[in-house]
Amino acid sequence: MPKIALTKQNIDKVAKPGTGTVIYVDTRTKGFGLRVTASGAASFIMQGTVKGQKKERRVTIGSYGAWTVDQARRRAEEIGHQLEDGIDPVEERKQSEAAKVTLRQVADAYFARPGMLKESTRAEMDRHVTQVFEAWQERAITSITPAECRKRYSEMATKGLRGKGPAPVQAQASMITLRTLINFARDEYVLANGKPIIEANPTAILKKELGKEPTERTRQIDRRQIGAAWNALLMAQATARNEDARAGADLVIFLLLTGARRNEGAMLTWDRVHLSDDPTDCWWHLPNPKNNNPIWLPLSGQAVALLRSRKPDEDDHDASAYVFPTRSKLGHVRDTRSPMEQVSAAIGMERLSAHDLRRTFVTLGVKACRLDLAKLELLTNHVPQGITAKHYLETSDLKDYYPEVQAISDYIEGEARLAVAKASGENVVPLPQRA
Repeated sequence: MPKIALTKQNIDKVAKPGTGTVIYVDTRTKGFGLRVTASGAASFIMQGTVKGQKKERRVTIGSYGAWTVDQARRRAEEIGHQLEDGIDPVEERKQSEAAKVTLRQVADAYFARPGMLKESTRAEMDRHVTQVFEAWQERAITSITPAECRKRYSEMATKGLRGKGPAPVQAQASMITLRTLINFARDEYVLANGKPIIEANPTAILKKELGKEPTERTRQIDRRQIGAAWNALLMAQATARNEDARAGADLVIFLLLTGARRNEGAMLTWDRVHLSDDPTDCWWHLPNPKNNNPIWLPLSGQAVALLRSRKPDEDDHDASAYVFPTRSKLGHVRDTRSPMEQVSAAIGMERLSAHDLRRTFVTLGVKACRLDLAKLELLTNHVPQGITAKHYLETSDLKDYYPEVQAISDYIEGEARLAVAKASGENVVPLPQRA
C-alpha cells in the first residue's frame, strides 16, 4: 500500500487505478488511509487491531468530498482510541444501529417473513401498531418501558382508542401484538456479545392481564332487540355521510346476515362472490379462513340484495376489487365502530363489537329459528369436533344450507317490521312474500 501525506492537494492528484482498488496510507496518522476504486471514487478509512483481541478492523469513515481531510482525520483518531481501548468499532456500530431499531421497523421485518402470517392477521397486527401504538412507531423499541405499557393498556381498557368507551378486548389484543413484536426483536437483533438488545419484555408487567381470557365473550344483541338493531343499521346506511361510511354500514349488515368475522367480510373481493337469479345458488367463498378450511357459504335474499346494490357496473374498469372498499391505504373497510356505536345506542347497550354480531347470528339461529347447532357451527366455519361430524360431514361446500341463513335473515327482517309497528301503534304487520 503506497504512503502519502493525506492532504487535499495530494488527494486531488491521485490517479484512478484503472482496475481494482488502491489504498493510500497516511504518513501522519497511523492507520488512516484513502481507498480509491477503479472509477476514481475515494473514501477515507481507518484500520488497526483491537487491543487484546488481535482482530484486524478496517472501518469506512466516509467519502472524500462529503468529508474533508481534517474531519476524516479527527474521526480516524477517535476510532484509533477505540481500538487502543479494546473496543471493536464495527461491532460498536452494529450495536448502536440495533439499539436504534424502531417499533415500525421491527413490525415491518416481522410481517415480511414469507408464509408466516395470514393477511388478516398481519392487517390486524398492523392496525394495532399504526393506531394503538401510533405515538411509539418511530421510537426505538428498546425505549418502551413497562410503565408505559401498563399506562397504554389501562387507557385502552377504560377509554378505548379514541376515548369513546372501554375496550378491554382490544387492549389485550394490542398488547399481545406488542409482546410478540418485542419477543421477535429480542431474537432478531443481538449485541456483539450475543445478548439480545432487550433483556426483558416490558409487557411482562401485564402478565396477569394478558394471561387471562377477556371477560366479554358472550356479549350479543338480544333477540328481542334485533329488530331495533336492524333498523338502526338501515338508518346508518341511509344517512352515511360519504361512500366510506356507507361501506362501513353495509359491512356491518353483511356480518349480521352471515355470521362472518369482521376481516372475512372486510377483505371480501368480487371474484369470490356468486350472484344468480336462483336464490339457492348465491354464495360467497373464503379460500383461506382462520382455521385453514376453505369454504363456500350461502347467501340469504337480504344479503344478495345488499351485494347487488354495491356491485359496480361491468364497464367500470376503475372499480375496486373489494366489495366494501374505502379510500384508506388498505383499500377496504377496517373500522366498523361508527355503525356499531349507532346500533348500541339504539338498543341501549354500552358498547358492541363486530364479533358480537357473529355470536348474535348463532344465537338467533338456535333460539329464534330452532336451527341445528351443528349446522350453525359449520356456517360460522367452526369445524365440528365430534368424530362422526368431523369425518363424515361436508365442511367446505355449504351452499345447500341456504334455508338456514334465509331463516335467520327473515327473522331479523320480521323483527324489524314489528319494531316499526310497535313504535307507530300498528297491530297488523305485513310479512314478506317469498317463493
